[in-house]
Amino acid sequence: MRIVRTGPLTVLKDGGRPGHAHLGVPVSGAVDRTAYARANALAGNPPGTAVLECTLGGLRVSFSEPAVAVLTGTDAVLVVDGVPAGVEEVVAIPAGVAVAVSMPKRGLRSYLAVRGGFDVPPVLGSRSTDRIAGVGPARPAVGDVLPVGDVLPIGPPAGLPAALVSSPVAEDGPLELDLGPRDDWFTAAAIAALLNAEFVVTPASDSVGLRLDGPELTRARTGELPSEGVVRGSVQVPPDGKPIIFQADHPVTGGYPVIAVLTPASADRAAQARPGARLRFTIAPA
Repeated sequence: MRIVRTGPLTVLKDGGRPGHAHLGVPVSGAVDRTAYARANALAGNPPGTAVLECTLGGLRVSFSEPAVAVLTGTDAVLVVDGVPAGVEEVVAIPAGVAVAVSMPKRGLRSYLAVRGGFDVPPVLGSRSTDRIAGVGPARPAVGDVLPVGDVLPIGPPAGLPAALVSSPVAEDGPLELDLGPRDDWFTAAAIAALLNAEFVVTPASDSVGLRLDGPELTRARTGELPSEGVVRGSVQVPPDGKPIIFQADHPVTGGYPVIAVLTPASADRAAQARPGARLRFTIAPA
């Protein structure tokens, strides 16, 4: 597959590289894990196959041989030789024609899966580009050629697992979270604000973290917190009181208290929040 145009941001992603945190290497991987898994399931690929993660569309490519591809994550569609496909439609693509990813009206990140996956060399067991650590394949550039892997004889699935069936764009409503592990560092008013106020995604957000604007989450304790391990979906609060939701390319450790952690499904939903989006939070059901 040849890259003709990259759009605002296109990177290679897969399931990530777990097991290296003790070396200071983050997991990384797809920012919206559910949309990524659904793309591979629809394309007939094994779990963990490398795809392209496209932010706000704009990607344009061509294939030297016939291919099968699908786009998930947003309401963007594949436009094959000028003809738009349906949302999340699995498309047979002739060799040599132009294939474009449209600009989504809702959502932020689309996942382009090609049957066979992208067979670039893995780094520490993963083909994910980690933007904070600089580990993994280079960001695709115009003129680059990405090899497509061998197609395994599994074919497209007759039906998706229930866990992968959802709307092309995540539903509205509060993001679910669990308080802790450092909620005791914050005042009761801060906890109430987190669970009742509205927060706005700022333009400084990226695959490392969603930076939010809203009421200041005030601390009940002063002093410094030693750096400790953090996970995707952690809601870290720096001294200015403005929360940051860690996304897929988050660092291994964080030195500010984590007031709460999003559920995995809500972390996927947060991955589709554009700058200017308004977010609310609620306690996850037991």
